[in-house]
Amino acid sequence: MPDSTPATIAVSTDSHVTTITLDRPDALNALNATMRRELLAALKQAGRADDVRAVVLTGAGRGFCSGADLRGGSGEREFRRVLTAEYNPLITAMRTIPKPVIASVNGVAAGAGVSLAFAADLVVASADARFVPAFHRIALVPDSGLTRTLVRALGRHRALEILLGERALGAEEALAAGLVAAVAQPTDLAAATRALAERLAAGPTAAMGLTKRLVNAAEDDTLAASLAAEAALQEVAGRGADHAEGVAAFSEKRDPEFGGR
Repeated sequence: MPDSTPATIAVSTDSHVTTITLDRPDALNALNATMRRELLAALKQAGRADDVRAVVLTGAGRGFCSGADLRGGSGEREFRRVLTAEYNPLITAMRTIPKPVIASVNGVAAGAGVSLAFAADLVVASADARFVPAFHRIALVPDSGLTRTLVRALGRHRALEILLGERALGAEEALAAGLVAAVAQPTDLAAATRALAERLAAGPTAAMGLTKRLVNAAEDDTLAASLAAEAALQEVAGRGADHAEGVAAFSEKRDPEFGGR
């Protein structure tokens, strides 16, 4: 029977939180074909699993992710195929699984590693983290959703200033720009991320998933479309067991105990 243990990532689940660790520290967790495949499978599994209510993505060793594996051979330079079939599904999975996804950035994120980090719903960064676009250093363009992310977050001119200037963003600057939710000292990063993940995992997971869907759609929707979508999904949320528990807890003046449904 073949070994199902991933070769390039480590996956663990505890207290309803799945932690996915990019595990090629000698290559600064560069994304090779195997890692892309294993990471996508792990994200989809976490999205389907009833006992998982939050997901953390981080890197082993001294960095988060250095982007594409430039030593991966000629197949890595089949850019349209690789992006369409492998990178883009990763970004889509992170954005659409109905649970909060937290990137815990423990050092440098470069190239597609920046795209991966900013595709998360929330980013917690080590104080020594750096976000380095790096695409122009090898005469390529930003990919994996990074142009859209930066333009939506920062506006056209600021996005171009960073991308054309190949300028690294430090953790505090990324925090000030709204790209990062929190900054922690390197020794405190894991604990700070875990505390956030456990808080989210104790929340009304189904409602959070619906909120995530609304926020994703609101990036492009008109006001009328957003209002209609909110009304429709509020109806769905209002039928959930967590809504009933929240109302009961409010009436009884106690903290709610959500089951994620």
